[in-house]
Amino acid sequence: MTYAGEHFIFTIVTGETHMVSESEIYTWTSRNRSMIADVLASLDNADWDAPTLCTGWTVRHMAAHLVQPMLVSFPRFFLVAMRYRGNTDRTVDHFTRRLARIPPPQLITLLREHAADNVSPARVGPMGPFAETCIHLRDIARPLSLTVDVPIEHWRTLMDYLVSPAAAPALTPAGRLRGITMAATDTDWISGRGPEVRGTIEALAMAATGRLAAVADLRGPGLHPLESRLAAH
Repeated sequence: MTYAGEHFIFTIVTGETHMVSESEIYTWTSRNRSMIADVLASLDNADWDAPTLCTGWTVRHMAAHLVQPMLVSFPRFFLVAMRYRGNTDRTVDHFTRRLARIPPPQLITLLREHAADNVSPARVGPMGPFAETCIHLRDIARPLSLTVDVPIEHWRTLMDYLVSPAAAPALTPAGRLRGITMAATDTDWISGRGPEVRGTIEALAMAATGRLAAVADLRGPGLHPLESRLAAH
């Protein structure tokens, strides 16, 4: 991925160049947050305490995590991170568990109120929050057997990012997809070199970002090395 003007430019191995502007990424992120708020509003108390695909986090934690970028300033995050010796995962978990004390109706309201906030974290830019809306929606929906999903174009754009050198290591660590071809079965998207892993583009993205639960939805000779890397991470 390269940056030119206000555009993210992705080149897919098929030779197609796919361009999405920063403003469009912000718009998609806003819409996804609103959709997640609608999903959360449809859940009962038991659902809010159900586990998500993020180990140790319930739906309540995930809802809290989704409002964190809009409520916690970078200076505040940085100061708390120093307490955890720069460990980002522990810092995120700290804020998530604190915000999870907020009652569910208020978390939903906060997500709606801040849905249109344009958040651009250091190093990842607007693609970071956008990726979270796609992935975390399904982190909630998959365990609850909900079919709600973001548009397929969002997954295409996210996969372009995940297979690029610019991908955030927190999403796709270096080497996870090396030597593997990722091929979507529900849209014309393919990337990589080596044995193939096939499946819906949603399942490919969930696996690329470390969700072992998505492996059952994938097929192909490249599945074994991918699954081994996910299990070892």
